[in-house]
Amino acid sequence: MNFQSMDLPDERPAYDLSPLTSDTLPATSTISVSVHDRMEPLETEWRALEALNINSLHHGYDWCRAWTAQYKRPLIIVEGRMQGELAFILPLEVVRGRLFSSAQFIGAEHSNLNTGLLTQRFIDAATPELMTAVSAAVRSAVGNVDFLLLTNIPEQWRGVAMPFAMLPSVENQNHAFALAMQPDFVATLAQLSAKRRRKKFSSSHRKLESMGGYEHVIAQTPTEKNRFLDLFFEQKGARLVELDLPNVFACPRTREFLHQASQLPQTEERFALRLHALRMTGGEHNGEIPAIAGLSRKGDHLIVQFCTIGSGPLTQAAPGELLFHLMVEQYNSKQLGLFDFGIGDMAFKRSWTNVETVQVNVTIPVTPLGRLAALKEETTTRLKAMIKQNPAVYAFLQRIRAKVHNAPQDKPGQPEAEED
Repeated sequence: MNFQSMDLPDERPAYDLSPLTSDTLPATSTISVSVHDRMEPLETEWRALEALNINSLHHGYDWCRAWTAQYKRPLIIVEGRMQGELAFILPLEVVRGRLFSSAQFIGAEHSNLNTGLLTQRFIDAATPELMTAVSAAVRSAVGNVDFLLLTNIPEQWRGVAMPFAMLPSVENQNHAFALAMQPDFVATLAQLSAKRRRKKFSSSHRKLESMGGYEHVIAQTPTEKNRFLDLFFEQKGARLVELDLPNVFACPRTREFLHQASQLPQTEERFALRLHALRMTGGEHNGEIPAIAGLSRKGDHLIVQFCTIGSGPLTQAAPGELLFHLMVEQYNSKQLGLFDFGIGDMAFKRSWTNVETVQVNVTIPVTPLGRLAALKEETTTRLKAMIKQNPAVYAFLQRIRAKVHNAPQDKPGQPEAEED
């Protein structure tokens, strides 16, 4: 697949979509779409867009660069302009399945939220009619894939209708769950079952204190970050085996990506991956780490990327619940607006959250074969949603999926598996 001509300025295809009219879009406006096979030409504009509160932290320049450094998939970076001004960037990579090739958001396999990189002007101008025309322009520009698969786009995000969610879509089988933070921790807990939350905290605290005591720590040095991550991979893998679930962290490239993300520069308001843990400080369990979580933050939005607990007697103290209590309390005092537990419906998430976000998947066929691929993708998503509504069937299929997924990966010459 050859994308070599995509970065040549004089070869960028332009699609004049006037006359498109709406209350927010001048009748004389035009939209042009161009495609790049590298990130570097757009770095300055990319970094400017990623700073906007509305845009997902998963589409940050450094985050995407760390992912592409490991997976090395061909890139299709879609640049959209409105009346000559930057309107959006779609950071996409080519994923080859057994039958179809698709362009998906970079790192979509491990992303909790996808928005694209959008300007406020574009968000304000977006209408279903405009987005239909944008979709047609993008479809004509990309080529070399069968379809675009834009997953986990929130219908509404931060009180705003998201432009690409206006396109024909199917509801993702997973919703996202978050906790709206209030000015103080007491007010934040008051949104939940505060008495129950405090009772659980006190119980866990007493149990761990009786086992030797503990401390809440954040990995600081490169060595400590790597050690916490390796321990997470070990603990999570063991837990998933116990639960007959597939280990989505088994791939060496994914592990290396997370290692790289954890080493990126951090500030209190922005970090790609920060590792929190509980560490025992005395007794026979001195030095053991019974719970670990990886967090990402951009502005007032924090996302839990992963979490796990260890095994053995310490699990009786519910160390995961205790760690979340401590993290929510800590970030409540750091001007956080949304503590996001990510996608996936789990009991502990519902007990901690009061905001549920519906996400959708958008498919844009590019080739005739892509129309079949898009139909297959939409049907599969609907089937997943139906299966998840039947716990017994879901558990059975997860056990089968675990046996397949946890088999050795990345054998030379193997094609990349289609998303299940």
